[in-house]
Amino acid sequence: MHKSITTLTCSSLLLLAAHSTIAQDNAQEWFAAGQEAVARSLAQRRNANTEGVARNVILFIGDGMGVSTVTAARIFEGQLRGETGEENLLSFERFPSVALSKTYNTNAQVADSAGTMSAMATGIKTDAGVISVNQDVIRGDCDSQLGNQTLTFLERAEMRGLATGVVSTARLTHATPAANYAHIMDRDFEDDADAERFSNPGDCADIASQLIDFGSSVFGSDGLEVAIGGGRTSFLPNTVTDPEYNMPGARLDGRNLAAEWEQLEPNSHYVWNKEQFDAIDPASTDHLLGLFQPSHLQYEYDRPNDAAGEPSLSEMTAKAIEILSKNSEGFYLTVEGGRIDHAHHATNPYRALVDTVAFSNAIQTAVEMVDLSETLIIVTADHSHVFTIAGYPQRGNPILGKSVGLDRAGEPLQEPSLASDGMPYTTLGYANGQGYEAGLENHTGGRADLSAVDTTDPEFHPQVTVPMGGETHAGEDVAIYAIGPGSDLIRGVMEQNVIFHVMMEASQMDQR
Repeated sequence: MHKSITTLTCSSLLLLAAHSTIAQDNAQEWFAAGQEAVARSLAQRRNANTEGVARNVILFIGDGMGVSTVTAARIFEGQLRGETGEENLLSFERFPSVALSKTYNTNAQVADSAGTMSAMATGIKTDAGVISVNQDVIRGDCDSQLGNQTLTFLERAEMRGLATGVVSTARLTHATPAANYAHIMDRDFEDDADAERFSNPGDCADIASQLIDFGSSVFGSDGLEVAIGGGRTSFLPNTVTDPEYNMPGARLDGRNLAAEWEQLEPNSHYVWNKEQFDAIDPASTDHLLGLFQPSHLQYEYDRPNDAAGEPSLSEMTAKAIEILSKNSEGFYLTVEGGRIDHAHHATNPYRALVDTVAFSNAIQTAVEMVDLSETLIIVTADHSHVFTIAGYPQRGNPILGKSVGLDRAGEPLQEPSLASDGMPYTTLGYANGQGYEAGLENHTGGRADLSAVDTTDPEFHPQVTVPMGGETHAGEDVAIYAIGPGSDLIRGVMEQNVIFHVMMEASQMDQR
């Protein structure tokens, strides 16, 4: 039996050793640091284990984690440790292979999560708003699904006897996690009560029921081994009250899918709070369903205040790996940091960055738990956001603060820089969305004076260029980071669906 906690390889030791960074303060130190960086890369080349077969594959998706988000989170994490921040690296930024992913959908220049995750899950680009079906499907029309469903990597893994799991801080029925196990003509068909929203719902099964019925619909499968996230409402009937909140479930068909999970296979458990989650023994658990909120999980910043308690993304990742690692054939796991995206839509950089750091920590947890000589880890985003880092702030300026620049001699100023309207501005901003003054007061009639506003407050929302009801995704490429067998196939500028084909080749899935 494969051990869940294995000896660290040279590659993972290098990653851990590089965790602390030292700021370079003179020319000699910058030169030496450059030489050391090349030496680390050479060591990673020798020890990255890019050859061989990936017995296990872990795909981490930072939903909405564009390059500007990674940069800002890198600085933010460093500044939390008292550093200037710019020299810091998030855990996955130390991976030896990095590339760019083109995120457009077949019908959209700026993508949504359904089409983008479907591309990574199935190897085929498709339309915005549909999940693991091809571009011939008409959104909202059940009949058009016939013959147009596309097999996912997770389904292929199940058919070949691997253990599989999905972990997310969003609803498990949300687009990114759902694309691994469900096929549907509209991402919003999360439970059967949603049927009335579509022109032709037909006989199409809703997403939540597809998760529970997965084992019976995929040849040779006993169902997902791990499904952990949010979205309880779609799994409970409207005759059952949520165990944490005084609200009914959403289902109209009378099915209690959470209860059904525990009856499907031996050693199956359902948990909905932190105490129950902590009590789960991976050694005696073969199937785990965790649903910790009626909708999405709390933002990481707010998680400590949740009454029933929620595990962190790192804790959910660790538990998933412990359960999945029991399978001698290997495993496939998808982990989504889903609330990065939601914080950006709300133009709330503080929570977006806290969730990105939590996502990075979950990746480090995985690195420490697996054997990188037999595990491919890929980290990427499904799309970006219109999130900007701008102005000319001095090095070490608080990333959430007002921009404080340099004088003409290159020396740091003491007061915030002023825009042409005579008022200060923040380093972080959004090209569109809901523009705010202090607190939650909507401001769309010209810029507000931020002089007396604490822009580092978790509740602060930066000003935006184009006022809209909500901030939108962005269309530029996102980064891909990889380590382990097959990671050298991540290179250059790649179409997003190629990530699937890299996983197929690295794992030799068709030869299993």
